[in-house]
Amino acid sequence: MGCPVSIDRPPWPIPVPHGGAAAEGFVAVDDARLWFWDTGGSGAPVVLLHPATGSGLSWPYQQPVFAEAGFRVISYSRRGHLGSTPGDPGEPGTMAGDLSAIADHLDLDRFHAVGCAQGALVGLDFALTFPHRLRSLVLSGTYLGVEEPAYQELIGRLRPDGMPAEFRELGPSYRAADPEGVTRWVALEKRAVPVRVNQPGAAKRTWAALGELTEPILLIGGDADLYAPPEVLRTLAAHLPSAETLVIPECGHSPHWERPDLFNPTVLDFLREH
Repeated sequence: MGCPVSIDRPPWPIPVPHGGAAAEGFVAVDDARLWFWDTGGSGAPVVLLHPATGSGLSWPYQQPVFAEAGFRVISYSRRGHLGSTPGDPGEPGTMAGDLSAIADHLDLDRFHAVGCAQGALVGLDFALTFPHRLRSLVLSGTYLGVEEPAYQELIGRLRPDGMPAEFRELGPSYRAADPEGVTRWVALEKRAVPVRVNQPGAAKRTWAALGELTEPILLIGGDADLYAPPEVLRTLAAHLPSAETLVIPECGHSPHWERPDLFNPTVLDFLREH
């Protein structure tokens, strides 16, 4: 007969913090207009990079908390996402190029980048293209789309195609325990991407390229992430010599939304260190 096991329950539902003030504006990049918000202040800048299912509004659990911690917090919607125009589909620019335009407009010399899911690809593309402009890089809920055949085959075996977005993006424990949080997430997802823009990276994502990154990197993943389970994080960490890794329990593809109780303090400690 087995021994009883005590499982600590995450503190769901986690209330959304009261939002802080932020200025809003637009940056013209080629034929596109990118909407951004910026809390301002004299603290070290942190740019939050949203997932494919999100927008600049994906950060209600981070914006006020990071600003209260003394950071200047910034986010923007990528081309075609809520508030931003798609521009010319034949000239979509690059992920790194658009982030560089935002940083230049806001006079950011060096800054921290926190990317979730596809936002992590944006952060990685920027790090590979402008290696001296980042103080640190947080990569959360991502398999990074590394362009190596064996790795692409592995990722292809994992893809949860055909499932509703909330099943792909949110873990089962969260969906069971916080239905109101799921409802809020779905409401944001439904209006996040009026026009889908297939924007390429500026740099090749190869194992060799990842091995040359020198900025401090934090890899975060959920133990129930259907896209990037812990084995994928182990593979990525083996090719990122400067990376620290955290696997968050009872969490799917969206640690910033599902487990801000662990995501926020971990990221803030990492940012303060670097």
